[in-house]
Amino acid sequence: MGVTIHFEGRLRDERSYEQLLLIVRKIASSEAWLTEDIEPAEKKLLRIRDEEDWDYEGPVKGVILYPHEDCDPVRLEFDRDLYMQEFTKTQFAGARYHVKVIALLRTIEPLFVELKVEDEGEYWETGNLQALSGHIETCGEMIQEELRKHPGAKFKVKDPDGKIIDLIA
Repeated sequence: MGVTIHFEGRLRDERSYEQLLLIVRKIASSEAWLTEDIEPAEKKLLRIRDEEDWDYEGPVKGVILYPHEDCDPVRLEFDRDLYMQEFTKTQFAGARYHVKVIALLRTIEPLFVELKVEDEGEYWETGNLQALSGHIETCGEMIQEELRKHPGAKFKVKDPDGKIIDLIA
């Protein structure tokens, strides 16, 4: 239901990983975003390929950025092959933060063999702020409609990882 940015790709090499860390920390500092290192550890990452589960188990590393309290964290979490697959919901933080997350992805894109981005707000593809704002507004209206139908429902609920769930009826 929400406006979400899905992104995945594999970094070129270990040097690209180190450059990515420097770049994102610099951006986070200039934007006053909190960051958290993902300490190297063994972990299971839930992934999907061609609409089928494709989970990864093994070592991970990376960094998490927190652009806004009403935005999902931006997890740049890499497996042993320097591959990541993640998403960030931005709709509750607004178009301004959606644009900032897209700008971050554009900045790090050259470090990847290929970075695939699916932007439900269409900003990645078009740069059209009006279209993005329209998507955010439509999602807000849909959530309000559901809240009217289910007065006891909760919206904008954070899970333990900081991801925001649109609506729990």
